[in-house]
Amino acid sequence: MRLEVGNPAPDFTLENSHREPVTLSSFAGHKNVLLVYYPRAFTPICRGELCQLRDELDIYQKYDVQIIGVSVDTPFSLKAWASQQGYPFPLLSDFWPHGEVATTYGTFDDRNGVARRGTFLIDTEGIIRFAEVQQQDAARDQDAWKSAVTSMLGARDLSKVSIPVAPGNWITLPGAEPSEAN
Repeated sequence: MRLEVGNPAPDFTLENSHREPVTLSSFAGHKNVLLVYYPRAFTPICRGELCQLRDELDIYQKYDVQIIGVSVDTPFSLKAWASQQGYPFPLLSDFWPHGEVATTYGTFDDRNGVARRGTFLIDTEGIIRFAEVQQQDAARDQDAWKSAVTSMLGARDLSKVSIPVAPGNWITLPGAEPSEAN
């Protein structure tokens, strides 16, 4: 199944790293969601991607975006990984039935038994506003996510703010002055 921009995001409930249920639709009406599928905890590319999200969390918080990481790892390994890396956002386990939600989102790799690198930006109405699933195992360009966040939420007439895209690079939305915290 391939999900497209403009489609409703399929709802799901998965356990987080503390074995507590997290339901996607619980964010409806008050938080946008950046759903980030990754293949495996404790691997270099996945660590780099999630650490960048962790380090740039303030960008997403400015726009009321809840980051949620999802893999087919067990909640126990996700708990150890989140603790080790200091991830302040939930990591959800799609372990059993193995990859069921990843399959729904078109990210499950049957051959390797893991989720592909899939990224979905879901607005407060539950509509997909950005969707990307990589076929190759390479780090994603997170600038595309940030552009989608600023485009989607900038259309709601937010006052202009400057947000870091990557160290040394900036995107400035119309009407705002750069942050004094540069």
